[in-house]
Amino acid sequence: MQIKNLSLFFGVQEIFDDINLIVNEGEKVGIVGANGAGKTTFFKVILGQVIPDSGSIKFSNNSRIEWLPQIISDEVPSMKITVLDFLLSGRPIEKLNKELQRIYDKIGIETSLEGQSQLFKSADKIQKKLEYWGYDSANTELLKIIHGLRITDDMLNKKLNELSGGQKSKVAFAKLLYSKPEVILLDEPTNHLDFETKIFIMEFLKEYKGSVYVISHDIEFLNAITTKILFLDKRTKKMKLYDGNYNRFLKLNEEYEKAILREAKSQEKEIKKLQDIVDKYQSSSGKRKRMAQDREKKLAKLTENKIEVIPQSKKAQIKMEKMRDSSNYPVTVSNLYFKYDKKSPTNIIENLSFEIHKGEKFLIVGENGIGKSTLLKLIIGQLKPDLGTIKFGSKTDLGYYAQEHELLDNEKSIIENFSDIQLTQKQIRNVLGRFLFYGDDVFKKVSILSPGERSRVALAKLSVKGANLLILDEPTNHLDSDTQVVIAEAFKTFDGTMIVVSHNLEFINHLGIDRLIMLPSGKILFYDKKYF
Repeated sequence: MQIKNLSLFFGVQEIFDDINLIVNEGEKVGIVGANGAGKTTFFKVILGQVIPDSGSIKFSNNSRIEWLPQIISDEVPSMKITVLDFLLSGRPIEKLNKELQRIYDKIGIETSLEGQSQLFKSADKIQKKLEYWGYDSANTELLKIIHGLRITDDMLNKKLNELSGGQKSKVAFAKLLYSKPEVILLDEPTNHLDFETKIFIMEFLKEYKGSVYVISHDIEFLNAITTKILFLDKRTKKMKLYDGNYNRFLKLNEEYEKAILREAKSQEKEIKKLQDIVDKYQSSSGKRKRMAQDREKKLAKLTENKIEVIPQSKKAQIKMEKMRDSSNYPVTVSNLYFKYDKKSPTNIIENLSFEIHKGEKFLIVGENGIGKSTLLKLIIGQLKPDLGTIKFGSKTDLGYYAQEHELLDNEKSIIENFSDIQLTQKQIRNVLGRFLFYGDDVFKKVSILSPGERSRVALAKLSVKGANLLILDEPTNHLDSDTQVVIAEAFKTFDGTMIVVSHNLEFINHLGIDRLIMLPSGKILFYDKKYF
């Protein structure tokens, strides 16, 4: 990949500033930087979805690029086909076989030698394409991917629009791996993945022959697969390429920042020293005046090349507070049954019963598509159970964090999304400031925000609800590592009750989980790391 003179503005906001960079083929590159630094935008420039103000990003000729976005859209026609058909469409083998058969049929009726020669040449080209796509081993390769990603026979026969968010991500990932692109772009690929699936993908990508560019806040994932780290600095609007994995990047970047700071301090001392001499002798005459003039020239040159020490990015300040204490049992679930397809003999949730104690941190565990998010939506009333009851204590105040920010209105600005909150504009601005939205930021439409920025808006809104029962569906998805640490601490110190779905083991271990429920069995256990 060659980046040449790349600059990009969104209105008056600068995203990239005259970037020049070369990355060799076959590298596994982690793209890191704070939320809003332009990581997803960088991918969109590569894909031609965003046109830079100047410069370009180019790959080797004929490189096929495939992208796995952060959020898999429900608004594409392919969502209505079966999972198996979707996966098979990753390689054009069926289409090429039909074209090859059509040419052979023509050869059988072609009488001229010249015509036959041209048809044989066309057949040879298609045959080479089939060999590239591994037509004789394609089914075996696809089965390996299906098995590794734990895609069940039942899932293969479902339509894409019938899958959960985690299942859609898994299936989209499977198709991407099967399609054998020369360049893979992955945007937060582990957000919805269970542990076993993530392990398979890490091993697959380590052996992959093409180039991989991955945006991720999953440190374990980055350390496992990356050979380079591309750091997008939100402060300088520049990019810097580091050798090695994420941990090595952290060490090298810290050393670089310290060296810059030392050099800047030394330069500042020299500037002060020169300025003192100029101020002292500029009104003198003779030798002293010449010395002052000499120092003034040096001062001008040094000032022109002064090192700019850019302040470190601010961190979100998050605190979750409840308005009042709940009753001893904020929510009780009894004999719960639910299925989306009422004609299906199989329930998503079946005969599920549990009660949550006041102040408890309760974890829901299970594979992708097993019904974790469905259970949360039943608890908050977004879905209605087929049988059974969900009862809340008389003093339960509910707060819900949706994993794909469904509760935010994308067509409204950030501050307009707080119109249902009983706070003044000044109070709302103060809250948003703690979540790193300053000045005119609050008037941005939610639709133009990065997923990480939307997460901060959703968390900001949750923080002022005053809820004593928090329902959290993958709250660390899309957030940078610094913000993940901050929210983990905020939820750890929250003295209300929490029901959590998360695949982020580091986050879970930090919360102080009391008990967990394993789906689909409904078995309740005291928390132990061994279950992950």
